[in-house]
Amino acid sequence: MRNVEIIGYGSYVPEETVEFDGQIRHRVPKGSSVTQISMAVAAAREALAKASLDITDIDCIVSASAVDHQPIPCTAALIHEQIAKGTDIPAMDINTTCTSFVSAFDVVSYLIDAGRYDKVLLVASEKASVGLNPKQKESYELFGDGAAAVVLSKCEDDSAGIIYAKQMTWSEGAHDTEIRGGLTGMYPDVYSECPEEFCFDMNGLKVLKLAGRKLPGFFKGFLSESGYTMDDIDMVVPHQASKALGMIMPLLGVPKDKYIDIVPEYGNMVSVAIPHALIWAIKNGKIKKGDTVLLIGTAAGLTANALLFKY
Repeated sequence: MRNVEIIGYGSYVPEETVEFDGQIRHRVPKGSSVTQISMAVAAAREALAKASLDITDIDCIVSASAVDHQPIPCTAALIHEQIAKGTDIPAMDINTTCTSFVSAFDVVSYLIDAGRYDKVLLVASEKASVGLNPKQKESYELFGDGAAAVVLSKCEDDSAGIIYAKQMTWSEGAHDTEIRGGLTGMYPDVYSECPEEFCFDMNGLKVLKLAGRKLPGFFKGFLSESGYTMDDIDMVVPHQASKALGMIMPLLGVPKDKYIDIVPEYGNMVSVAIPHALIWAIKNGKIKKGDTVLLIGTAAGLTANALLFKY
């Protein structure tokens, strides 16, 4: 076990909401001064306060967002500018789209466990609403905005840490969830000709079918390799991908009372979905200190990620 623990956490969701068929989505309204970076900063400051730390106590700032604020510099550097300007704290991005937080948690844990860093601020933030295509009802009504942050620290004993983690990618699904325009694959100068190429595009049915074929084997292998069973796990925090969560979890053998589902209240918050659901579960007493928790989800690619840890 990599002895790493969460010592602080924070989240931010816009107060403004829209409703689709009885489901709520928190979204930054058009014309608002709220940005992806300002949401990240709000969540980060709450996490630091919860940990009773100052930014100067942090050894590294990591952004785990699916879509960046701008192509260059990395989003972590822009967060650094707001909360750590004048310091030389390193900043980096780790991105596996919707499961970026899980990937970053895993990667950073090795750095902490090896002694490279002692305390890391890990932040996910998304302003998904600005990249949605109103003509694509499926995705337009699914996504929400927000941010979530945790402070990770070295744990001096075996009371907390990462037990096992696994990632797989099946690139036959690479083009089922994508934004094609804006960078080197499709230059910004074609925007006036093809604006929809710069919006989020998803074939939800194809994604669901591929995930349905691949996830059961992935999850079975994960449990076998970790040496754990569902009986050993106190709570599962899945990616809040869609209302299909109620179909996928039973397919994996996860009972309804053992996983977090807040899709009706928040929708899919992209990379923020998993850490926000984790923090929501902690704040609402669904996860307690000492619990064994599984983070699991799929992302564009198609990528699957799972991480088992003792909270």
